[in-house]
Amino acid sequence: MAGKRRGVTDLTGLTVLALLHTGPRHPYEMHRIVLETHKDFVTGLPRSLYHAVTRLERDEFIESVETVREGGRPERTVYRLTAEGRAELTSRLRYLLQRPDTDPRPFVAAMSFIGCLPIGETRFCLGHRAAALESEVASLDISSTSLGLPRVLLLENEYLRALRAAELEWVRTLIADLDSGALSWPDDMTELSKNIPGGMTRSD
Repeated sequence: MAGKRRGVTDLTGLTVLALLHTGPRHPYEMHRIVLETHKDFVTGLPRSLYHAVTRLERDEFIESVETVREGGRPERTVYRLTAEGRAELTSRLRYLLQRPDTDPRPFVAAMSFIGCLPIGETRFCLGHRAAALESEVASLDISSTSLGLPRVLLLENEYLRALRAAELEWVRTLIADLDSGALSWPDDMTELSKNIPGGMTRSD
C-alpha cells in the first residue's frame, strides 16, 4: 500500500479522517462541520470532500456502516474510520508536524487536528520540526554571509529567515507549554470535540 503515501498532503482527506476519528458521520455532516469551524485549508467544497471520501473508502481507510434518512431529506451514507485509517491519520499528522514547508496550509491543517495525537507523540514531532527550522535558519544565515552581496540583493533570504525564525520561536513556545502542562488535551478526542461550536460530535 505504498502508493497511499501520495495522499499525505491531501488536506481534504486528512480532514475526513480526523472528523471520523471522533465518530461515524455522513459527508453532508462533515461538510457542515468544515464550514462551521472555518477549516479554510479545505478547498473545492463540496466536491473535494465527496471525492476524498471515495478515495479513502477505496483505500480501505474508511468504510460505510449504514444509510440514514432524516425527515424528507435524501438518504445519506454514514462512514467510520477503519483501524488502517486510524493509523493513516496518525502517520499523516506526524509527517506534517515534523517537516517545515514553504506552504503554511499543511501545518495549519495538522495543528487543527493535533488533538488526534497523544501529547507525548505531538511533543516528539514538534521537537523534530524545531530542529529542522533551526537548521534552515542557520543555512540562511550562512548563505547570506557567504554570498557577500549588498542587502538589497538578499532581501528574499532575510524575509524567509524572518518567517522561519518566527515559526521556530512559536514552536518552541508550544513545546514548552506541552512540557509544563499549560497545553493539554484528553486522550479521547470525542470529549474534546464537544466544546466546538456547531458540534463535532455526531447528531443522530
